[in-house]
Amino acid sequence: MKIFAIADLHLSFDENIDKPMDRFGPGWENHTKRLKENWERLVSEEDIVLIPGDISWALRIEEAMADFDWIHSLPGTKLISKGNHDLWWNRITYLNSLYDDIIFLQNDCHVVDGEDIVITASRGWPYPGSDEYTDHDEKIYARELHRMRLGLEAARKAAPDSCIIACLHYPPSNPSGIETGFTSLLEEYGVRKCVYGHLHGMPAYETGIRGKIRGVEYMLVSLDYLGAVPKLIYESR
Repeated sequence: MKIFAIADLHLSFDENIDKPMDRFGPGWENHTKRLKENWERLVSEEDIVLIPGDISWALRIEEAMADFDWIHSLPGTKLISKGNHDLWWNRITYLNSLYDDIIFLQNDCHVVDGEDIVITASRGWPYPGSDEYTDHDEKIYARELHRMRLGLEAARKAAPDSCIIACLHYPPSNPSGIETGFTSLLEEYGVRKCVYGHLHGMPAYETGIRGKIRGVEYMLVSLDYLGAVPKLIYESR
């Protein structure tokens, strides 16, 4: 069993949504075709793929269904969490009733069968001191920290001795690894790995935390950064 991660699919298969991604540069040309080919080459039905945010350009769940169906057609179990562009996201119970191979994570966790692995997720938010943060973000930042804690608490209760993998959409810190509310939470709960997306193009890639810092391994997994190739982050021995 393997666990892969790739964020920022930015799908728009609904006929009423016109959001071609190639306008954002060569890293986005034919990105769904390239992703499908790479996914089917690497991922088996026994594997898990983490998709931390910015799944669909849809504004309503009904408009996102074509994108969900496309993800459903790919092999593996998919764990989806919210990004800043996922405006369709609501009714979590309903979302989790749609597919047997797609799990929408919110304030909760997923225990991986047969492995000492538990996965949780949150959207995150720009942290104080980052370029995107303003005084207007304070309440949302606090709310997202609370949601992250709920997910981590659920993970610790569901699988007390398991390795926690956390998914965030926003980067939780900068390349120097300055302490933020999110990094403090990940360290408090003993998270081993954290994957995130949101960053697109140079020099944005260089603004996020990467590598192992204070016991947590951080990985940027935005689609354009990975070249539309899902990143392997865990493999059973």
